[in-house]
Amino acid sequence: MPKCATVDTTRTVTVASDVYAPGHLGELTQVLPFELVDSVLEETGATQRRLRLLPSRTGVYFVLALGLFDRVGARLVWDKMVAGLGKLPVVSPSEKALRDLRRRIGVAPLRALFEVLAGPLAQPRTPGVRYRKWRTVAFDGCSSLRVPDEERNRSWLGKTRARFGLAGYPALMLMTLVETGTRGLLGAAFGPSSTGENAYALRLVRLLKPDMLVLTDRGFDSGDFLEAAVASGAQLLARGKSTRRPPVLATLPDGSYLTQIYRLKLRVIEARVTVTGADGTVVSDHYRLVTTLTDPRTDPAEALISLYHERWEIESAYFALRHTLLRGRVLRSKDPVGIEQEMWALLVLYQAIRTVMVTAVETRQGADPDRASFTVALEAVRDSVTTATGVLPPATGPVDLVGHIGGAVLAGLLPHRRARFSARTVKSGISRYHTWNGEGRSRTSTNITAIVAKIHQPGPPRTTPTGPEDMGFPAPAPGRSTAVMAIMHSAPERAWRAADIGRPLGITNEKALNSFRVQLAKWARQGLLTKTAPATYRLASPTPLTPPP
Repeated sequence: MPKCATVDTTRTVTVASDVYAPGHLGELTQVLPFELVDSVLEETGATQRRLRLLPSRTGVYFVLALGLFDRVGARLVWDKMVAGLGKLPVVSPSEKALRDLRRRIGVAPLRALFEVLAGPLAQPRTPGVRYRKWRTVAFDGCSSLRVPDEERNRSWLGKTRARFGLAGYPALMLMTLVETGTRGLLGAAFGPSSTGENAYALRLVRLLKPDMLVLTDRGFDSGDFLEAAVASGAQLLARGKSTRRPPVLATLPDGSYLTQIYRLKLRVIEARVTVTGADGTVVSDHYRLVTTLTDPRTDPAEALISLYHERWEIESAYFALRHTLLRGRVLRSKDPVGIEQEMWALLVLYQAIRTVMVTAVETRQGADPDRASFTVALEAVRDSVTTATGVLPPATGPVDLVGHIGGAVLAGLLPHRRARFSARTVKSGISRYHTWNGEGRSRTSTNITAIVAKIHQPGPPRTTPTGPEDMGFPAPAPGRSTAVMAIMHSAPERAWRAADIGRPLGITNEKALNSFRVQLAKWARQGLLTKTAPATYRLASPTPLTPPP
């Protein structure tokens, strides 16, 4: 018997015919089928007017493949798409032809494709997806997506000013609404970082539904965002800033209290959370959580403090997108239109991979979707593209819900998550070395042995506000602002002219009054005052709060 036996294998590849054959993403094509791509091309007016060697449908799959194979150029990405097609006659385009194909497709089809795929991925009974009857979702922004340092990109995005000068690359701000249980995307918006996280988040508030519970960080406790989120019918659990001085309307049995922030009646939970590591490290921090869940019998403070940890799942989603899919690289495109097309393509890819992962995990009873490895799924997707595996579902027989990608995910399920913490490090703007922000923590990941949450009970209820900080607004800086608020509180219902406020303060000449009017306008934008007419203001909430019966 020979020591090195050989065998012959035969593999059948089923793809689209003619010039459409190169247009596929392997098994991921079943999530992004030909019919869907053709539909979004037709709706956005991007279908070719005459049949070309590089039709628009093939171009959409090519743009998506650019996100899968990030370390090679456009021509090599094309070679990977046709590598598994055997002896089928396929076109061999130049770099310029592929670049022209991208320009012909534009941004709209990729954005429409993402809007079709975006949405909750898990079934209602999937483990780790819901708190009571609400699906947990989270807002957060990522400002570390870098783009090529080209003049057109700089004119659109600008450059962030670092500690010792401007950053090396323009950076893109990405804001997403994420289903924390699966890390799937419900919506996304992006643009210049100068616009601010709240502005992008407000674009996505329309996606909130009454069956959702929103988790947010301290940067999202502005009045307009809170009111828009509550108006959607969704429940809210947000971390509030320590600069607030919300009035205590009523103290609840679990140590939390009812308050009013802007025009919203909310519940506040203040606690110090202390974590002990296996190496003896002790780390603590103060949390102020603001929520619309006001009944401590159904939603105890301890349960909500524990639930808030789910917000960090959005950071894992950004890690998968920024470091696993992109590998931390700078985006390809050298102009804003190309950057937009590339970003929507990356978001489509991410959501399609998450869809396959969740579908596979749900076939295993009791498995939590956060045990699925994005890295394993991504490598399986790349393999299926180069081999053209599973492009179309079988024509006969049962449909395989798991497939090659799902099988790899199930074979490589991560162990159940351990409770642990790590030191937070920040990348220096001009150095490749990490700056240390340890806060007493170990430099390495440490297992947690104990978590203690001590709830701080408030003092006696205050029923009469003494200033805008008691209405849930940030406390004004000492000095002139305090004097202005004292003057206006003498007649809280009155609309005050800038000159009338300035006279008791000794502001009489026109130059000083102009500067004072600018300062009042700034306080109005911050929510401390309400502008009723040119250079005329009143208190933002002059009506005293009353405790609930």
